[in-house]
Amino acid sequence: MNVAFREPNPSRPSLDAIAEALLLPTGIDGVYARTSAFEDVVAALGALISRHREPEAEVLRFPPVMSRRQLEKSGYLKSFPHYLGCVCCLSGPEAEIRGAVERFEADQDWTTALSAADLVLSPAACYPVYPLVASRGEVPARGLRFDVAADCFRREPSKDLDRLQSFRMREFVCVGTPDQVEEFRRRWMKWAPDFAGRLGLSCRIDQASDPFFGRGGKLMAMSQIEQALKFELLIPVRSASEPTACMSFNNHRDHFGTAWNLRTAAGGAVHTGCVAFGMDRLALALFAAHGIEVAHWPAAVRATLAL
Repeated sequence: MNVAFREPNPSRPSLDAIAEALLLPTGIDGVYARTSAFEDVVAALGALISRHREPEAEVLRFPPVMSRRQLEKSGYLKSFPHYLGCVCCLSGPEAEIRGAVERFEADQDWTTALSAADLVLSPAACYPVYPLVASRGEVPARGLRFDVAADCFRREPSKDLDRLQSFRMREFVCVGTPDQVEEFRRRWMKWAPDFAGRLGLSCRIDQASDPFFGRGGKLMAMSQIEQALKFELLIPVRSASEPTACMSFNNHRDHFGTAWNLRTAAGGAVHTGCVAFGMDRLALALFAAHGIEVAHWPAAVRATLAL
């Protein structure tokens, strides 16, 4: 799986040129307004991915926020507290809210009046799936498949276009036995290079680990690598030496099954896994590889995307 990338096209546009043409700054690193040309490609990618969805998959589209308590129960704060975005609101008596407004108008700090709501910004599209499955009772012997998507957020300010704070994620999720989850993941890992090839994108699949928090996180990352629980589809968006992860293939083992007490009819523990598509990164990879003008892209790529 670890193969050399093709040499990039010397005439490929710089990321600065792509940003100037397609992604408009908002004044916050990693948060952009997206032009219609960029959105058309994201929509075409979404339609292409939908055409490969497993027939039995339940389609769910989640809002950009989710229950704070559900995220806590899923263990996110133990692993990735540094990426969390929490929704905060002005609440309480009218006098307190008015006081915050008056401090703002006096050019003083008004944010001390904010309090955490029961919502957080979704860090990944699959997190709301597991409590939903838990609410339905036993997981059937055949397992479950989902096609989910959400606008996601991770507090990771960066000027790099391929590392956004606010981004779109599409995921195929498997809930079932260990064998079902691993077969699901391997099948999509086998499919992904052909998917990238049809888009004219050079790629390779490498083993990876998640950016767990703190000193203990290093041990968690080492364990993840030792157990081969995460792989990524890498594409040279910025450079061949620092490729961008545009898809990931994850085996969670029984992490979410244990957190949400997911069980089969026979009482066995349930495993989960997901295949994640970084929609903004895949669109960026296409513009970086083929140019800013979609009309000038290779005919085969445009045909694959129905553009």
